[in-house]
Amino acid sequence: MRADGLAGRTALITGAGSGIGRAVAVALAAAGARVIVAGRTAATLEQTVKLADEATAVWGGESLVRGQSWAPAVAAGAQAHIADVTDPAAVRALLVAVEREHGGLDIAVNNAGRPSWGPVARIAPAEWDAVLGVNLTGVWLCLQHELDLMRRSGGGAVVNIVSRLGIPTREENQNAYAASKAALSILTRTAAREYVGSGIRVNAVSPGPTDTAMTVWDQETPAERDERVARTVPIGRLAAPAEIAAAVRWLVSDEASYVVGHDLVVDGGLSA
Repeated sequence: MRADGLAGRTALITGAGSGIGRAVAVALAAAGARVIVAGRTAATLEQTVKLADEATAVWGGESLVRGQSWAPAVAAGAQAHIADVTDPAAVRALLVAVEREHGGLDIAVNNAGRPSWGPVARIAPAEWDAVLGVNLTGVWLCLQHELDLMRRSGGGAVVNIVSRLGIPTREENQNAYAASKAALSILTRTAAREYVGSGIRVNAVSPGPTDTAMTVWDQETPAERDERVARTVPIGRLAAPAEIAAAVRWLVSDEASYVVGHDLVVDGGLSA
């Protein structure tokens, strides 16, 4: 897509303090979007804001978009908001702030997630609740407000970050995480059917093993993780977060204008 393909659009990314969320924020900023990053840790969000502003500056320039010239206002820059997606009041406050400060919402990427590890009989109820609270209920809470704001704004595009462990493939000891992500894939498709008539496209991206902290097992080094993944993934390596972000950037762009209710698997051939 063209470097300024998202110029003038407002994008909200949750779980944007690191990993895939950070890469998505940078990718959308580089394409001209006004980026709002949300998460629970101020320090990591500010690092994402800095990287997003740098990406905006690199891609800046004059070009025609929808009949208007565009030059990124780096001074306004990306914005950070502290928000816990499992807290209904915090999610509501986040979307109220987005509407107050930007007048609407064009793009939402629901990326906040929590890993889990262990067999079914060993997962504590509190762990089960915590994983589903972030990975499923948290996205549902965000969707409620995002979809309502987009409907009132005249449309938009939503991408939920799911996982190849949700629908395409299975692994032992990933029951809570996989269950939450499988449910999220179905929630994505249901929301897509409900809101396409309002000019809103809802889709998902399901990443395979990606170079983030979540893919490093306990007592394992990143190098050991890389070797483990290389033995199991057909392409022979992890994904870079930027590769997942590129799929998200395409789905929220006009180039994907006919894509609705799709779960795009980006997993290096694992589910082939």
